[in-house]
Amino acid sequence: MGKNTTRRFPGYYAVLFLFFVASVIGFYLVRNQLAVAKEDNTYHQLKLFTQVLDLVERDYVEPVEPQKLIYGAIQGMLSSLDPHSSFMKPEDFKELQVETKGKFTGIGIEITLKDGILTVVSPIEGTPAFKAGIQANDKILKINGKSTKNMTLIQAVKLLRGPKGTEVTVSIYREGWSQLKDIKLIRDVIPIKSVKSKMLEDGYGYVRITNFQAKTSTELDKALKTLEGKKGLKGLVLDLRNNPGGLLDQAVKVSDEFLESGLIVYTDGRIEDQKMRFTAKPNKVHHDYPIVVLVNGGSASASEIVAGALQDNKRAIIAGTQTFGKGSVQTIIPLEGGAAVRLTTARYYTPSGRSIQAKGITPDIIVPFLIPEKEKEAKNVFHFLKEKDLEGHLKGDGEEGKEKERKKSGKDSEADKSAEKQLKNDNQLREALRILKAWGIFAEMRPSCAK
Repeated sequence: MGKNTTRRFPGYYAVLFLFFVASVIGFYLVRNQLAVAKEDNTYHQLKLFTQVLDLVERDYVEPVEPQKLIYGAIQGMLSSLDPHSSFMKPEDFKELQVETKGKFTGIGIEITLKDGILTVVSPIEGTPAFKAGIQANDKILKINGKSTKNMTLIQAVKLLRGPKGTEVTVSIYREGWSQLKDIKLIRDVIPIKSVKSKMLEDGYGYVRITNFQAKTSTELDKALKTLEGKKGLKGLVLDLRNNPGGLLDQAVKVSDEFLESGLIVYTDGRIEDQKMRFTAKPNKVHHDYPIVVLVNGGSASASEIVAGALQDNKRAIIAGTQTFGKGSVQTIIPLEGGAAVRLTTARYYTPSGRSIQAKGITPDIIVPFLIPEKEKEAKNVFHFLKEKDLEGHLKGDGEEGKEKERKKSGKDSEADKSAEKQLKNDNQLREALRILKAWGIFAEMRPSCAK
């Protein structure tokens, strides 16, 4: 039998080619139609906007400046997106630039809109709001008697800030309260120093970062050099509680200070420019000691980036309570005339791919904060006598030397008293110190292997 053969006529290929061409043309026609339809819809909406604008300018009860109408329209457009996108007038943009450099006058709180309600992210340590006892997640329902309902963040900030020495009253609601509480605050210059440090005990350092500003990483570097000195450290407590965040690049630099390699954070957005990855680089000075990071519900944004980076890279133990959960990236885009737009353009992700947004960082060890009890009178506390309490007891080895060293080093200095008082009143800090000490003990243990 002969082989089966199939003959292809020239007309067959011509039909196939024409079908292919028709498919390509059809695809582009559909795509262009969709684009035109989108443009037509946008044009229709803009036409609607200009009609309303013209109507207000012509028929409103009083004359209105066109700029006021345009600014208001832009503010409304951006505020409809999310709580963090906003329009900044030229004076607002200038104020923001001053704030990131670390100096402004006000009451000292970071605020956001949560479920449409003006909410405290965190009070800034040492400020009027902090001293008055305002806490993270407090709801601000009135400012100087004016309702904050439908108020933008920019409008709220303007009301809260003002000249040093002037008074502002905020009406606060806190979960568990049966009614609002009016708190009168005297505006002051908000401190520019974002890093504070001290020794908790011999070999154990403490660094508190209140927010992330332009000089935070430089201040941290100086603080670590002072704490480490010549002897180095056995462990460090990095306190990020009530830290509302700040500059992304500073969060990356602070994380990099304690990491030698690995991913710190990455962002993901619609456009390619918003897809960024930040990785750690080897440090000239190595901080080879255990770290415990303290966080709470007032730890947000940049502080969550640091906590997430150190947690995912197994560089630190995170202790405290669940963080705030602000995991979105805002880009400041300057406009003509000195105004600017703050636009949410991406989301943060920790090295392991966790989204911070609306979730926050879960501590490795949950340690709720306990309000300290009033100090009891020492005379009411009974202590059993010990050998060293007996008159004329034999001195133990090195006892006299230790006493002389204590006096020489100024063991009862103001710094030591400050650390002792802070440890006494802060159960989360005490727990962090205990973790560091236990870490050191376990590191020195050499368990025997069963044979």
